[in-house]
Amino acid sequence: MLAGIAKMLPSDWIAVESIYREGIATGNATFATDPPSWKEWDLAHLPSCRLVAKMDSETVGWAAASSVSSRCVYAGVAEISIYVSARVRGQGVGKQLLNRLIEESEQNNLWTLQAGIFPENLASIALHRSCGFREVGRRERLGSLNGVWRDVLLFERRSRLLNFV
Repeated sequence: MLAGIAKMLPSDWIAVESIYREGIATGNATFATDPPSWKEWDLAHLPSCRLVAKMDSETVGWAAASSVSSRCVYAGVAEISIYVSARVRGQGVGKQLLNRLIEESEQNNLWTLQAGIFPENLASIALHRSCGFREVGRRERLGSLNGVWRDVLLFERRSRLLNFV
């Protein structure tokens, strides 16, 4: 089954981009309609907290974190993304990736992880809840995707390890 979770390398980009395209095609994963270039993606995500899931040496999923703000008070807060190849969904890959991303985030002093999820993405909602995220709000008509205004549910997870003093 799953060979393991590894740090994402630039050489993983072709597989990561392909999995991202699969997510875009569902219409319920992101407002993006095309994946960015590696350079754009790289600049938009934290250097730490970039993971890939490998099965038989093939990349089958990825997870990453990005800053929510450049303001120093938000240095420990990140927004996460997680995508799993359609051919292995429902096999626990997402849960392994998300749990490992949580570990990585805490090792990098991130005390809050947040995720914006379309209400129609029931699998992602269930995954995040199973990993300790809670729904903290609904952002109505946050953006338009293919001419349809979409709501986004905001989920967050606070670290149980890092001190908030």
